[in-house]
Amino acid sequence: MAFNELLNIGLMQGFAGLSLFAVLLLMGLGLAIIFGQMGVINMAHGEFMTIGAYTIFLGSTLAEAVGGTATSWYFPLAIVAAFGFAFVAGWLLEWALIRHLYQRPLDTLLATWGVSLALQQTFRTFIGPKEVSPTLPDWLMGSWAPAEGLDIPINGMFVLVLTFVVTTGVLLALYKSRWGLRVRATVANRGMANAIGINTQKTDRLTFAIGCGIAGAAGAAFTTIGSTGPTSGSLYIVDSFLVVTFGGAASLLGTVISAFGIAQTQSISEFFMGGSMAKVLTLSIIVVILMFRPQGLFASKIRR
Repeated sequence: MAFNELLNIGLMQGFAGLSLFAVLLLMGLGLAIIFGQMGVINMAHGEFMTIGAYTIFLGSTLAEAVGGTATSWYFPLAIVAAFGFAFVAGWLLEWALIRHLYQRPLDTLLATWGVSLALQQTFRTFIGPKEVSPTLPDWLMGSWAPAEGLDIPINGMFVLVLTFVVTTGVLLALYKSRWGLRVRATVANRGMANAIGINTQKTDRLTFAIGCGIAGAAGAAFTTIGSTGPTSGSLYIVDSFLVVTFGGAASLLGTVISAFGIAQTQSISEFFMGGSMAKVLTLSIIVVILMFRPQGLFASKIRR
């Protein structure tokens, strides 16, 4: 095999890793915001991703029924709807369950695990047990060939743009908005934040909902690279927790770097070995690094 062919294969495999990076980053961002502020271990986070993915599928089905230009332009609107539905579901979950379990992280783990199972059964009952895929617009199909033998899928580039927009929006919201100021004050010192008049309960609820909404956006991105089933979200929940743990809880920069490293390591190693062995290799590297740096790549300084 010629050197150019090997180089092109390596570049395309690396770009496939970027698509996985996009999904892991969006999932990890939501978890980092939720766990970093509230210490809530949300085992149902993957199901919020599934809500977003099913929203895209239902939007595709509705657009096909309407016909015309709806099939070409439903996708951006469905992404906004995916964020919105997951946001509302997260808001309701925090109000109904999570707010009663603060300061009890193990209880939040068990409770959200039960919510995860309940949501999976709900998906099976009302949507069906089989995996489904939306009909993507024509402008998302095909590939871009910057060089001979090198084809980069257009939907992958769109997912990267979506991830950049969401990540930039989260960073701007955290460091340039009043909500972000309240979040950072609550993370730094919850008691002092309460003392100066910040409604930390309201901040927690909004933060949890936004984290779930970001998972819904991750589900929208996921539909461009895979089909959706009732358990699709659970397949990514472990990797998402690895991203947050490896990058450092509450560190958005660590989440970005961790997601990129994990996705690229797994994608490139899959070219030389099977998918299971690639996951084992990736996990082994993470475990070894965490042995020497248990706080993750970037540890946040939080007053207790």
